[in-house]
Amino acid sequence: MSVEIRDAGPQDEAGWRELWQQYLDFYEVSLAPEVTAATWARLMDPASPVKARLAFAGGRMAGFAIHLHHPSTWVIGDDCYLEDLFLSPEARGKGLGRALIEDLMALARGKGWQRLYWHTDETNSVARRLYDRFTPSDGHLRYRLRL
Repeated sequence: MSVEIRDAGPQDEAGWRELWQQYLDFYEVSLAPEVTAATWARLMDPASPVKARLAFAGGRMAGFAIHLHHPSTWVIGDDCYLEDLFLSPEARGKGLGRALIEDLMALARGKGWQRLYWHTDETNSVARRLYDRFTPSDGHLRYRLRL
């Protein structure tokens, strides 16, 4: 199986939207259509720090890693936050999740970013097995306040 990982482009919108909906369904989340449209617009905006790397297996879009970089108070330079990582069900267990993270690590290093971090649901044991292969959890919990 040939694997390609690259930046998302305008031609990828339909495939990305299909995977995005699967991602939302996985987490049992419903977003207003305008939120999805705004997310795609950010991904395509050259001035936005929010970007997506897409994984293709056998020529078919199989997953994404949505990330952004930002300044940090803990290092000189920027951090990279992997906000959303998703693989279609048929693409799981084939090393594509690992490939997307390794791709993002290389991209971040190439840009001089200092750290890569992400969150996951504590009950997502499959994803956590992959993540634990890269680094142990740092023990931090996330708190999110809606404004």
